[in-house]
Amino acid sequence: MNRKGCPDEYPISLIVNGYEIAVFQLTNMDLVDWAYGYLFSEGLIDKVEDVLGVSVNEDMGTIHVTLSEAFDSEVFFTKKKHYTAGCGRGVTFFSMTDVKSFDKVNSQQTYQLSYLLKKRSQFAQESPLYLESGGMHGACIVHEDGSIAVREDIGRHNAVDKIIGYALRNHLDPQKLILLTTGRVSYEMLSKAAKYGFAVIGSRTAATKQAVQLAKYLNIELIGYLRGKMAIAYTSFGRVNNDLVELKVGGSSY
Repeated sequence: MNRKGCPDEYPISLIVNGYEIAVFQLTNMDLVDWAYGYLFSEGLIDKVEDVLGVSVNEDMGTIHVTLSEAFDSEVFFTKKKHYTAGCGRGVTFFSMTDVKSFDKVNSQQTYQLSYLLKKRSQFAQESPLYLESGGMHGACIVHEDGSIAVREDIGRHNAVDKIIGYALRNHLDPQKLILLTTGRVSYEMLSKAAKYGFAVIGSRTAATKQAVQLAKYLNIELIGYLRGKMAIAYTSFGRVNNDLVELKVGGSSY
């Protein structure tokens, strides 16, 4: 595979009702989706209608968001910051205690493991920024009809925010979707997915111990190392059926 160039990242300031939240390192694509996803993930909005407008100024490196309700900056900025691990470093204002207050998942949707692996392969083939330059992360939604939507970014958590923003803006039912990601599933990644309500999350790599604990607590099916014909099931709530020879649960085969 011949790749051209390097992955891009830009410092972009998120400004909500006139208050600068922070400057984020982002890939300059699907920024409106990212703004919706980040604001939702951080609890600043609950639905699309909470946003009156989003204005992206690429030259100035700013995203201005106008909310329908007043933004209480004093309350928001007194919350403790939690810096995210990994590439495209970000910040979240949700603690582990906050995340445990999220609604538990009760989806009855079921899938075959081979289907998740097939969609993971399709996801890889439909990630243009990664195919062009490498060094990019992606997040993918598998719709109920099998079609997929992909968002990419230099940061794995940014990519997840972008795909959540896409889902939110399109009023998608999270319990009928699969969320796939290229990145390690850490607690802040799991919290973003849990906030939206995804019932099944799959990654091409590992999940952290804290993410697994949260997934178990919130009844989320969490599958890691989706590669070729293998996977590790970190949790098992009956939504992903093993139709292949080997699937590991919590590190052991069954």
